[in-house]
Amino acid sequence: MHSKLYIPARSAAAPYTVDITPESAGWAESLLQVVDLDGSGSVSRTTGDTEVMILPLAGGGEIECSAETFTLTPRASVFDGPADMVYLGIGQDYTITGHGRIAICGARATRSFPNRRRAAADVPVELRGAGNCSRQVHNFGTATAFDADSLIACEVITPGGNWSSYPAHKHDENTEVETQLEEIYYFEIDDSPAGTPGFGYHRVYGTPERPIEVLEEVRSGDVVLVPHGYHGPSIAAPGHHMYYLNVMAGSGPDRAWLICDDPNHTWLRSSWEHQDVDPRLPFGAASREGA
Repeated sequence: MHSKLYIPARSAAAPYTVDITPESAGWAESLLQVVDLDGSGSVSRTTGDTEVMILPLAGGGEIECSAETFTLTPRASVFDGPADMVYLGIGQDYTITGHGRIAICGARATRSFPNRRRAAADVPVELRGAGNCSRQVHNFGTATAFDADSLIACEVITPGGNWSSYPAHKHDENTEVETQLEEIYYFEIDDSPAGTPGFGYHRVYGTPERPIEVLEEVRSGDVVLVPHGYHGPSIAAPGHHMYYLNVMAGSGPDRAWLICDDPNHTWLRSSWEHQDVDPRLPFGAASREGA
């Protein structure tokens, strides 16, 4: 039996394949929608009391907002390097036209920031971890890489056979060392070299004071919600690269990603000092951050 925090692929009404709002998730801040456009259609929305970051998962398009037009350059897939991203602030009407899968990451906000486009070439790329914990992070909307009111978002690619979001960590309290953030994991899994569909696994578990228990097999288009608790690992099956889009926001006064490792697993970080990054990285046209 699946957890109520697992949302299977294509469970939303067309043209959306994912439609997660604070109301449907049972929390206060974070949202994610994925719209599937065939090239002849469009979708019109308003940001209202949210700010959004819009990027193509596969395909591309244009966003019209406040007499401006922003281009989302096509990318072949989520494994093809970073994507263009368009940020829209609160109180904006906009229309997306194009083809392919377009992700709308969002969070409730109170301050207004200017609409703007971030080109794929300007997205900081980080190779995190080492050995079979190596993964690639596209920091297109993280707190230290992009100015916004509350929304934090990034993409992670985990080569087949590797573990990411590991050591397991949590961010469910507002303290000096941790920020409370609701988090959405949206997954896509690469086909095998033979063209067969792939899968992976994702884990969420709690503390004695706040129990939670999730262990899900995930496939392309699936979502796992993380309202609280330790989360990780995300495990990519051998032969199948794993992608996930993280969308986060919280109730604290500071927009920051501060985490606490599960103390039983944090020793792993020191082991990376003696291992090389997986040679399969980076994917696509990406390069090391700062290179």
